[in-house]
Amino acid sequence: MSAGGVQRGQDWGEDAPVPNDALSFDNDRAAAEALGAARRRNSDLPPVVLTGGDVARTLGGGRGVPPHTHVEIDLGAVLVDGKLHWFLAHVVARQSWLRGRVVIAANAAFIGEWNIAPRAHPGDGKLDVLDGNPGLGDRVKARRRLASGTHLPHPDITVRRSEAVQIDLSEPTLIFLDGTSVGRAQSLSIRTEPGVVDLWI
Repeated sequence: MSAGGVQRGQDWGEDAPVPNDALSFDNDRAAAEALGAARRRNSDLPPVVLTGGDVARTLGGGRGVPPHTHVEIDLGAVLVDGKLHWFLAHVVARQSWLRGRVVIAANAAFIGEWNIAPRAHPGDGKLDVLDGNPGLGDRVKARRRLASGTHLPHPDITVRRSEAVQIDLSEPTLIFLDGTSVGRAQSLSIRTEPGVVDLWI
């Protein structure tokens, strides 16, 4: 992988044995917490095996095949009202999926069964940031298309790709990191650490 991250059409990843000291997780949140703990100790990041979760799904892993492919992926860091957290797959700010503003900073394409950010790639050094507040009717229509990723483009959803983004919310909003709630916040500062995680899928 080049310093600028993986490019479309570029071969990425290689067959390699899993290191003996690799930590294995079946979800993104647990892996991100372990990586964040290493960051807080100023320690080297451990090699990671992912057998499930949205990053593994985005990369075609986590389907019962023993891990053997090594890739280097980005690690996300976010200040949530000034408190630092790390994430692997995505940050979501929302009150509800059906009303109010929804902001997603995606390092992975999937949130569960939804291909919510179809152009997002965990190894390209960028986040795909979706920001929108469509009406209820449009949300219902979009929801039917989420599995295929065909809900985009949409006139009420802005999409941008960035290494870092500042998000100011008009009210305290629920914040989810890799699908886990970390409470409410009004300010998010999000960035990527490109290619710092050695991952096996």
